[in-house]
Amino acid sequence: MSAGGARAYKTRGIVLRGRNLGEADKIFTLFTDERGKIDAVAKGVRRAKSQLAGRLEFVTEATLTMHRGRSLDVITSAEIACAHWNAIVDPAAFATAHVIVELIDAFCETELAMPDIYALLRGALRALAASPDPASLVPRFELRLLGALGFAPESDGCVRCGASLGGVAAWADLEAGGLACERCRPYRADAFALAAADVDNFRGLAAVRDAAVAPAMRATAASARAVDAFVSWHLGKRPKSTTLLDDLAHA
Repeated sequence: MSAGGARAYKTRGIVLRGRNLGEADKIFTLFTDERGKIDAVAKGVRRAKSQLAGRLEFVTEATLTMHRGRSLDVITSAEIACAHWNAIVDPAAFATAHVIVELIDAFCETELAMPDIYALLRGALRALAASPDPASLVPRFELRLLGALGFAPESDGCVRCGASLGGVAAWADLEAGGLACERCRPYRADAFALAAADVDNFRGLAAVRDAAVAPAMRATAASARAVDAFVSWHLGKRPKSTTLLDDLAHA
């Protein structure tokens, strides 16, 4: 960002979504490396001769020149840093990208710098573009996102009493924020049960070994349901985009 309060500045951002404004303009929601989530307007972008149109596609990462406005900043130029459009035309990849974007959009506050989450989002989109099974990346991404936000579910030991969960069954205790042993298990409808193998799988998915988003192992059905439940608990609802992924899985 330019020093001295200059009206023009540069930033790198990823396009989350866009909506039409007037006859030729469009407002884009961007997740940027320096300012977090912002809305900015691209004037004339819907005109046939606009140079910006092809550079602000869904989940495209671009280096942006911006001009500060009274209510919305204005995108004056964009240079593509990484474009994923061709890689996500596959229905599964497209649906997975929407899940990732919806979670970022819902969890991340406007104009709050989150460099770790920007790196996570960028890595997730690149992994998605290269994966033969994009949907398999979602549980790992969700756990990494919850961790970056400070909501990582406790899985090293029982969230209630601290007892070891090695080689034993456990239950997802959403209210307590982690896995609970049999003695501490919550007796509610949302207490998702995990067999011993599922617990090991959940812990493997949650482990932070490096910056890669690609999971070290594929999520089991039970651990994937538990991860989804923790996300929905913190979000207050189940992400709408997951419905499309569910439909594709059942097709």
